[in-house]
Amino acid sequence: MLSRRHVIRVLLAVTTALPVAGAVVWSAHVIGTHQRLAVHARSVGQASSVARTASGTQTASETQTTSGPQSTSTRQAALAALGPSGIQVTGAALADAATGQVLWSTDLNTERPIGSIVKVMTALVVIQAGDLNQEITVPESVIAYLDSQDQPSTAGLIVGDQLTAQELLEALLLPSGCDAAYTLAEAYGPGIDAFIAKMNAEAQRLGLTDTYFSNFDGMPWPTEHSTWSTPANLITLGRVAMSYPVFSSIVSQASYSLPADDGHHAYFWQNTNPLIGVYPGATGIKTGDTIAAGNCLLFEATQNGLTLIGVTLGTPGDDITVTGPVATTVLNWGFSEF
Repeated sequence: MLSRRHVIRVLLAVTTALPVAGAVVWSAHVIGTHQRLAVHARSVGQASSVARTASGTQTASETQTTSGPQSTSTRQAALAALGPSGIQVTGAALADAATGQVLWSTDLNTERPIGSIVKVMTALVVIQAGDLNQEITVPESVIAYLDSQDQPSTAGLIVGDQLTAQELLEALLLPSGCDAAYTLAEAYGPGIDAFIAKMNAEAQRLGLTDTYFSNFDGMPWPTEHSTWSTPANLITLGRVAMSYPVFSSIVSQASYSLPADDGHHAYFWQNTNPLIGVYPGATGIKTGDTIAAGNCLLFEATQNGLTLIGVTLGTPGDDITVTGPVATTVLNWGFSEF
């Protein structure tokens, strides 16, 4: 009987010969005495383009494809049957970061709250707007905003400090600072409502039709379920964000130290991503958690020339570190099978 790994690799070799309604769909069944293996996969963000601006920054535009007439539930059940085992998630996916091809998923297109993974889009909107060397003053209004939220994660920004937009991106993405998100949104909207509108406009431009942002930081306001996305959409968002060197260089760091100067205090921020500095080849990208979202992690790693990007949503536990072993299991499966 053919091994599972052999079956998967043979199927990958023939995916390009099976286009269905603009997507790549592949399937096979290996039947033994007591065994039936079935696997179906599709390409998310199959159509992609990467351009370089005059400043040398990479940009990416991707369109999510559809799966055609084949039963979504059948495809997802088959993917789960061959995927990593022993993990607790409400939704997840693993994909080839270079092509966007989903290698495994569960509840790929189910909309769920995503916590601070929202900040990936916050950063993307800022990076695309540019002028990252501009100095932005931390506004006094950030205090009232943080006080209105339930235990928001912060970068410890001090009102009146002047930091560059790029320094605020460090504060946004490493310690998941809601104070940094607020400060950037106010500056780049300008104003909160205008900034959130830009986030949703960018989501539409990228073809993230199952994603909606009601805020800029992933906190549960106005409600626990007012912001949502899907594993499929988050894979696409992650691939786009990681195509920008300024983004990928930030999220690959274990920590960032900003010495004091005349304009601001000293800061030291640690990455909340439990894979960075621990899992071999981990390069990003963002944690997220709320009561409704559970513990979430959008992650990427490279080994032996293969880069995998994945997301796990809804892992139970009292701390975001529980996402580390889950993502490790998913990545180990991916690197061993592909």
